[in-house]
Amino acid sequence: MLLQVKDLSVSYGAIHALRGIAFEVEKGEIISLIGSNGAGKTTTMHALSNIIKKAGGQVVFEDIDITNMPPEKIVQHGLVQAPEGRRIFANLSVRENLDMGAFTRHDKAGIIKDMERVFALFPRLKERLKQIAGTLSGGEQQMLAMGRALMANPKLLLLDEPSMGLSPILVDEIFSVIQEINAAGSTILLVEQNAFKALGIANRAYVLETGEIVKTGAASELMRDPAVQAAYLGG
Repeated sequence: MLLQVKDLSVSYGAIHALRGIAFEVEKGEIISLIGSNGAGKTTTMHALSNIIKKAGGQVVFEDIDITNMPPEKIVQHGLVQAPEGRRIFANLSVRENLDMGAFTRHDKAGIIKDMERVFALFPRLKERLKQIAGTLSGGEQQMLAMGRALMANPKLLLLDEPSMGLSPILVDEIFSVIQEINAAGSTILLVEQNAFKALGIANRAYVLETGEIVKTGAASELMRDPAVQAAYLGG
């Protein structure tokens, strides 16, 4: 098992954002976490990366307990996040953003290889290497956020709302790239408001409601589930 999450809880003061959730991710899978705003999806991602404090529970990655490991060490182990809202370094160039993604690495040949891989996935980034990242379009900024995460050479890539604010054509493009990244060997945990798209490419999915996992199963099964259709698919 690549990732095991056990009894994970997070509180913001009196608010219980996550209430003892548990889930697993196997190597090679695309797993989707779906749920409405405020369900706890982004909180889950931040807890895995240990950029927010947990109230309880355990996170095991490749049989190593990373529950309380510093975030930069978690990245070095291969669990890497492309955060919600892109969070690119707006005042740096595209090239400098990509270099920042590789800051924990020392394998120069591997870094060069991964830079070429990013350019193959996102040709527009290569065209805009010297451009200041804050002047990119929304779609290009999303590509840069994903490219920067790939520069860390992730074994498990956490993607938080990659389609947010994008046009339908760009959404299709981003989801196609997610499948390419997965086919090339990166396991993916996807948080996505567009449940139809997320279930369309996932192997399995978990449904979060008010900090609890209320449904789990094969993505194709959840796509046909009447309750999931009514809540998230406009059915």
